Amino acid sequence: MLRVGLTGGIGSGKSEAGRRLAAHGAVLLDADKAARAVVEPGTPGLARIAETFGPGVLREDGSLDRAKLAQIVFADDAARGKLNAIVHPLVQDHMLAAEQAAVQASGDGAVIVHDVPLLAEGGRGKEFDLVIVVDVPPEVQLERLAARGMPADQARARMAAQATRDERLAVADIVIDNSGTLEALDRRVSDVWTTLQSRASGRRDTT
Repeated sequence: MLRVGLTGGIGSGKSEAGRRLAAHGAVLLDADKAARAVVEPGTPGLARIAETFGPGVLREDGSLDRAKLAQIVFADDAARGKLNAIVHPLVQDHMLAAEQAAVQASGDGAVIVHDVPLLAEGGRGKEFDLVIVVDVPPEVQLERLAARGMPADQARARMAAQATRDERLAVADIVIDNSGTLEALDRRVSDVWTTLQSRASGRRDTT
């Protein structure tokens, strides 16, 4: 098994790269999906969030109002730290359980890709055999977020809440430049997949 961490700043196209790796045969485990699962209604995670930030972060149906919570945590470092302290351990447990299930289904030669948006921020690079960083310049991030309809001030706030570009690149074993076309991304991901398969095969042969 090869454990790969995949990360990138908001607007980098990390999810596009992850989908392409999955199409090649990687087992993709998405931390964003795990983060949603651990705060579903009735979960201990959601109960702790409501206790910490107040009932105003819940919708009438009892589900999490992500927009209201985002307004709080992206404007306050201390609040964001409290949220991360609640959610991150739950997400890690969820991802590890999913990984164990994937290995049982796919065998020891599996390439397990953990899509982790805040990998660099959490200092989690050493948890993986390889770290892939999907990279674009900050101006490209802003352009893409604007194209999604995100106001510039919100986009800058979200970027500022993440690791810097240099901090992400410092933890990278492999960099995928995604500042070009989707066709260019396809070619780069194909090359990276060849590398991952080789590494996974080598680990399998020595275990």
